[in-house]
Amino acid sequence: MGATSAGPAPGTTGHAGVLSAVSIALFCIQLDFFALNLAIPGISTELHVTVSAAQWTLSAYMLAIGCLFIVGGRLGDLFGRRPVLLTGIALFAAASVGCALAPSLGLLVAARVAQGVGAALIFPVSVSVITNAFPEATRARALGAAFAIANVGTAVGPFAGGGFTDGPGWRWIFWLLAPLSAVSLALALWYVPDSRDDRAPRQIDLPGCLTVVTGLAALTLAVERGSAWGWDHPRTLVLYAVAALCGALFVRRERTCRHPLVDFALFRNVPFDLVTVMGSVSNMGYAVTVFLATLQLQQLRGLSALLAGTVFLAPALMVACTGPLGAWFSTRLRPTTVMALAGAVAGSGMIGLSLVRAWWLYIPAFTWCALGLGLGWTFASVATQQVIPPARAGEASGVVLTALVVLGAIALAAVASAITALTPETGPERAYDAILRTGGTIILAASVLAALISRRLAARGLVPSPRRA
Repeated sequence: MGATSAGPAPGTTGHAGVLSAVSIALFCIQLDFFALNLAIPGISTELHVTVSAAQWTLSAYMLAIGCLFIVGGRLGDLFGRRPVLLTGIALFAAASVGCALAPSLGLLVAARVAQGVGAALIFPVSVSVITNAFPEATRARALGAAFAIANVGTAVGPFAGGGFTDGPGWRWIFWLLAPLSAVSLALALWYVPDSRDDRAPRQIDLPGCLTVVTGLAALTLAVERGSAWGWDHPRTLVLYAVAALCGALFVRRERTCRHPLVDFALFRNVPFDLVTVMGSVSNMGYAVTVFLATLQLQQLRGLSALLAGTVFLAPALMVACTGPLGAWFSTRLRPTTVMALAGAVAGSGMIGLSLVRAWWLYIPAFTWCALGLGLGWTFASVATQQVIPPARAGEASGVVLTALVVLGAIALAAVASAITALTPETGPERAYDAILRTGGTIILAASVLAALISRRLAARGLVPSPRRA
């Protein structure tokens, strides 16, 4: 396959140790983001800053993650996945302590950037660590289990964030993350074997790194802060121009570079393209649906944050279940077929959510929607590893995760603008429903197209058949 391994042979105990180390690290990342969302008012009050300024604790984190996934994934392929994973976990743990101790917003934001860098190393490398440590027969099941545990962080995050903020304080979110990260680091030190792409030289494309990081940073910052600054503000327009210029330079560099950061031959792999597009569409739908559901529950239905969190519990648990569910599907259906099926469930769920009013229908509709959306963006990482060689697992994972995060942020920005434009004319409820129906229709159309392409690819033998474990 072109990958080498060093370190302890996994075996049964070793496999459990690898899975535990990776799962805990991913759980911390998910818990971190979803918990801090509810802590913004508490941070604003304690540090004596505006809520808008406190929002930088989220924006800075997403900025670091969004622009470094590709670099982090390829670093693992080139220099060894074990050292890159250990570096990422150690940095995340140390930055968590820094966040807990930060006396000012500036230092808190700096620590959040460091956390984001650590997370950007952990996430794509974790996927490639499992891909290379587990045999093909159990690989999908291991990835599904890792994402199931990670998605528990998604479910627990809002409760942890709200509970700590209302109780001992928001800093305890980070005091919880620090020891959990330390446990993950210890397990990774003991159990995770090393592996790398032995066909590539031990050198990184620095000009490619510079252009892609600068371009993605500019794009992410413009999307994250555009609604606050104004989409036609010179600052926003300059950032978009920088992103476009860096994107063009990156494409030119990668086409001529002897050892590119991203081999564009990857995009000639049609199953990979299909998985990436469907995963991105699902993640965009997930981000939009959660955002709109939060507004509907608190602004229109008048629920408190605690009651709204309770409504989110069933959908969040369903998302957690999509990890093992995707692994089960992977032994029975082709990866592209699973992605198309997820899109059909997600699209119908979003449309259904826009039509229901009674509680006895709202929660089941929301849960059905979460099943499709969660399966779509979670299974994207599993499916990616089924359609690319393990030697380039980190690179492919980094590309997919970048697409998911950046396009998800763009979807949220577009929805915020749409709400601003539609609400004065239709009222908030109709505006939310119109956006959900539009998004659901787009995802349904994408799933139909994906199913047709998947069928044609299967007929030509270009997509792997399911392998029973």
